[in-house]
Amino acid sequence: MTFKPARLLLALIAVAAMPAFAQNAAVVNGKPIPTSRVDNFVKQVVAQGQQQDSKELREAIKQDLIAREVMMQEAVKQGFDKNELVKQQLEAARQQIVVSAMMREHAKKQPISEAEIKAEYDRFKAQNGDKEYHVRHILTETEAAAKDVIAKLKAGAKFEDLAKTSKDTGSANSGGDLDWATPSSFPKPFADAFVGLQKGAVTQTPVQTQNGWHVIKVDDTRPAKIPALAELKPQITESLQQRKLQAYQEELFKKAVIK
Repeated sequence: MTFKPARLLLALIAVAAMPAFAQNAAVVNGKPIPTSRVDNFVKQVVAQGQQQDSKELREAIKQDLIAREVMMQEAVKQGFDKNELVKQQLEAARQQIVVSAMMREHAKKQPISEAEIKAEYDRFKAQNGDKEYHVRHILTETEAAAKDVIAKLKAGAKFEDLAKTSKDTGSANSGGDLDWATPSSFPKPFADAFVGLQKGAVTQTPVQTQNGWHVIKVDDTRPAKIPALAELKPQITESLQQRKLQAYQEELFKKAVIK
């Protein structure tokens, strides 16, 4: 088959133009919107589990990008890109995007190992202990007031009745009830004071924390219900990743010259 000169020229123009059109999802007032930009947005939406990749999704994203470009061109035309506040916000956004990309790459290069997850889980179990306590308390402002409560209890007063005068208004009306919890849920002085008590026993000396002076009673104990490793693995992994990123940030701060 042979082409006449005019038809050959048209064919060559069409072939040359095809890649350019394929690279753009749309062209707004002469400015192209690359197809790759649509692809990136589709990947983000799909990765978030919001929708599946589809013709309808791609068309919706394309129309959104076109709308943004139309508005952006008008904003630039009116000079908003020269606004000092806008420039500061753009720089802040640029920094956040660039730094986030760096931190994601760092996390990718420093994966959390199974050994690290297991060690953290074991530490969690040791910290929380194997026992839960059902405790009550009465909070007072002074040590003398706490001693007075202990004296009244020794004289036969009911703990639940005296708890109505507690400065902890959240538990006062329920007899000072703090429900079931592990010792790690409380300030250390508070926990240290009740872990050695038997069921039904009350601390014989006031216990001081930053909130005031406490008189504590142990209602009951039971084996702690600690979730299995598989259940906590996602939270542990995220926590360890955050620690590594924090350590990386602190390392960079130490190297930086800050005046």
